[in-house]
Amino acid sequence: MSEISASLRESMEQSPYAKKLGFRLIELSTGYSKISVEIAPHHLNFLGAVDGGLIMSLADYAFACSCNTFGQKRVAVQFDTHCLSASPLEGTLTAEGKTVHAGKTTALTEITVTASSGKLIAKATGVAITLNV
Repeated sequence: MSEISASLRESMEQSPYAKKLGFRLIELSTGYSKISVEIAPHHLNFLGAVDGGLIMSLADYAFACSCNTFGQKRVAVQFDTHCLSASPLEGTLTAEGKTVHAGKTTALTEITVTASSGKLIAKATGVAITLNV
């Protein structure tokens, strides 16, 4: 995996939505991203559990970062998340995105979300299309 330009990394780190949720871009290379978030009280839903939207947003951000490391701008056309177990109420969630196909017009990325204990929380897949082909 190759190094990513500082400007691309900075652009991804400055995403207003990701910053609002507290996401941290830990690792970024061609076709790969690792993102984390420290679970906070404002991430809980009305049932007192970690909101599924946080988990899906974390996976989506890892997807976007991963598939946009090939020199083209890509946007999602499909995103599918399977929540496999409840998130703990504290600690860190980490999403890893691995783009397994990056063609001229489409890209496919697989994402896992795990708790700091190593417990698998969710698996997701995303398909993106390339803009201005």
